[in-house]
Amino acid sequence: MKSKWVFQKLKTHIPSQVSSLISPLKTEITRNPSITTSTFVLNHQDISQLLSICGREGYLRLGTSIHASIMKNHEFFNPETRDNFQDVLIWNCLLAVYAKSRKSIDAVKLFDEMPIKNTVSWNTLISGFLTNGDFEMGFALLKQMLELDFYRLDQATLTIVLSACDTPEFCKVGRMIHGLALLKGFEREITVCNALITSYFKCRCFGPGKQVFDEMLERNVISWTAVISGLAQNHLYENSLHLFVKMCNGYVKPNSLTYLSSLVACSGLQALVEGRQIHGHVWKLGIQSDLCIESALMDMYSKCGSLEDAWRIFESAEDLDEVSMTVILAGFAKNGSDEEAIQFFVKMVKMGINIDPNMVSSILGVFGADTSLGIGEQIHSLVIKRNFSSNIFVSNGLINMYSKCGDLVESIKVFIRIPQRNSISWSSMIAAFARHGDGFRALQLYDEMRLEGVEPTDITFLSLLHACSHVGLVEKGMEFLKCMTEVHRIIPRSEHYACVVDMLGRAGLLSEAKSFIEALPVKPDVLIWQSLLGACSIHGDSELGKYAADQLFVTAPETAAPYILMANIYSLKGRWKERAGTIKKMKEMGVAKVTGTSWIEIEKKVHSFVVEDKMHPEADTIYFVLKGLFRLMVDEGYVMDKRFILYYLDQKEKGI
Repeated sequence: MKSKWVFQKLKTHIPSQVSSLISPLKTEITRNPSITTSTFVLNHQDISQLLSICGREGYLRLGTSIHASIMKNHEFFNPETRDNFQDVLIWNCLLAVYAKSRKSIDAVKLFDEMPIKNTVSWNTLISGFLTNGDFEMGFALLKQMLELDFYRLDQATLTIVLSACDTPEFCKVGRMIHGLALLKGFEREITVCNALITSYFKCRCFGPGKQVFDEMLERNVISWTAVISGLAQNHLYENSLHLFVKMCNGYVKPNSLTYLSSLVACSGLQALVEGRQIHGHVWKLGIQSDLCIESALMDMYSKCGSLEDAWRIFESAEDLDEVSMTVILAGFAKNGSDEEAIQFFVKMVKMGINIDPNMVSSILGVFGADTSLGIGEQIHSLVIKRNFSSNIFVSNGLINMYSKCGDLVESIKVFIRIPQRNSISWSSMIAAFARHGDGFRALQLYDEMRLEGVEPTDITFLSLLHACSHVGLVEKGMEFLKCMTEVHRIIPRSEHYACVVDMLGRAGLLSEAKSFIEALPVKPDVLIWQSLLGACSIHGDSELGKYAADQLFVTAPETAAPYILMANIYSLKGRWKERAGTIKKMKEMGVAKVTGTSWIEIEKKVHSFVVEDKMHPEADTIYFVLKGLFRLMVDEGYVMDKRFILYYLDQKEKGI
């Protein structure tokens, strides 16, 4: 006969999730003049289900009440007179309640007092410690479990431990668990292999992860998705997309997570054609309305430069969440629609949409020299009201926003208030000083950063090189480049090399800059050649400038930079015919010069102007004032520099 358990509890205190277990057949209501109580008669299965709910939903108080009732039943502690299988199930469920409630001490005490244990008991306790971040105790329990012959680990043990190995520092642990799986004969178990693949990719051990997948005799959708997702998350987008295509051509069909990972790969590759094809697949399957899929599609389209498609999905979405809002904001920013992004954010605030730190961080990223400092200050006020100041990403965004909008003092104030600065915080502040021409303060801040034990990133070194360039510290800049590669093992990007070329060029070391480019381990791109040509423009070196311009004509024939900079070099030398020929060639090639824009912020509104702009409503007044100022400048001895006026305009003026 199966035992039954009798509990008395206030009826009003029963959680709603538990009420389904309490059927009329199991409940007897006892009336009392002062209070109503319920007597619950439950069997082992009911108790185990009830404890499972307590662990999942966090009902620690109810779980401890059940524990107390069990302790009162002395018969429960006698394994010889009980159903061991049913009893150990209840003990394990109770153990899970304490483990999931982060009551580690109580969990260990219960584990030690349990009259009967099995592998599930050990797995539950190990999982509790690993989930709560106590890896030392979790791995110690695993070692103890292996040392006891009676307790044999199973597939669940391996998958539990592997799920905790999700950062690069656990790569060696993952390899050890892999060896243990081979030793215990679990190398063909699909759940273990899937866990190994996921762990290896999260630990950035791509080779072993891919090898496990290749050696699997049977693969399910989780196996394929684990590799496709792992490759995409580690920026191996091309490999990820190739494997996704291979999966689609096989017998295993992708699920929504697989499609999500493939869209991430398309975003990374800016593969618009493939992204549209995947969009067609999810549409046919009817999962295009899934919030995660919609956000991934918007992200893919915006990163591929098709903001209209991203906006179309956003507008047609039935439900929107914070992720969707953040993605579309980032899409505006990435596609140069800064003003639209700010307007959209302001509209969200006015509509009462719940603004989260990720949205604020995204909108702060669109601010530049031509955006309104006043709006940025309003967003800062919103940050303070919503108590987002403690969010490191928001604080870092504020540093960048203020420095780009010209307020270095406020950037410093935000930086000082950050309690726990990360590498981005330091890099942002170093970049702020470099942006404002205070290169020496930028270098000093780097020294403080290193004293704090913060590791620099590629962005840090980019800002340092920029600072060295503007203060003429060539040797120091070259030291930073060497430190970046040899000490911190950071591979320089094209931006770093372009910054070095700019640094050498500004110092007048044009031949050294040319030699530096020729010795690069990568093929020079537009940024690098443009930096060299810009330096030649500053120093008027027409010969080397012609060489750099020729390289730019080949690398980026559609850009106006080589034409304009060469025209300026010829003007500096007074070679008007060559300048006129360069401008003529630019027009023949159909290359348009980007119009230069000036702006000023007055009363939180940005006013923009181009050459001979008469569109402003106050244009007549502006030109009247400028004319008066010009007379004052001439009276003070100002002489117009005609070197950069086009040849035909120069001739026209001489004929006047």
